[in-house]
Amino acid sequence: MDECIAYAKRMEHPEFKGRTIWEVFQDEQASLVVSRGPYDGFAEKVVRASTTCLIMADHNRYSVDARAAGRMVQIRSHANRIVVLLDDDVVADHPRDFRRGEVIYDPWHYLPILVRKPGALRNGAPFKDWDLPPGLAVAQAKLRQYADGDRQFVKILCAVVDHGLVAVEAACAEALEAGIASGDVILAILARQLQPPTPPSMAIPDGLRLKVEPTADCARYDSLRRAA
Repeated sequence: MDECIAYAKRMEHPEFKGRTIWEVFQDEQASLVVSRGPYDGFAEKVVRASTTCLIMADHNRYSVDARAAGRMVQIRSHANRIVVLLDDDVVADHPRDFRRGEVIYDPWHYLPILVRKPGALRNGAPFKDWDLPPGLAVAQAKLRQYADGDRQFVKILCAVVDHGLVAVEAACAEALEAGIASGDVILAILARQLQPPTPPSMAIPDGLRLKVEPTADCARYDSLRRAA
């Protein structure tokens, strides 16, 4: 903004000789329409996402959601973001990288692929140096000692879609605090959180209270049997 104003103050207007662009702008301001919202400026193009869930934008490759693999998508290059749409649904939103030849991954884009190939967690390019929240990272480290640890951890990751990252992170922390690292236990904690709260007990009027409270005594059946 400062550079644009400085340029306008020193440059002569192409039509009004002897006056700067800034001086003419000051006269025209009263006739300009007031902007009613932020200007969403971007350059858009349509490309086909690769089968490896990548698109090319500004000499870099960016990941997109797995459902966009092999399909035509719209790339919107904003000043500081790369947004990708599939049928008006956002399938990627990355900070724009101004280097060249980079590959920018969002590991969550590949979650459906992990369901089929959980072993990709260990050596797949999108998952190298994945910055997971602390609870999830510790759970993954503990699950690696089990033969089916990767599969268990993928189940936990899939729960993020339904429960949200905060809830799953809290469930991992609760399980780890109890000394348990198990995908089934963490999923059970999440399921328990969805259960409706126990309704409060009804207040029983004095007129309806039992004079003889029932007791859990199976021996009473033996006395009835003897009487019969």
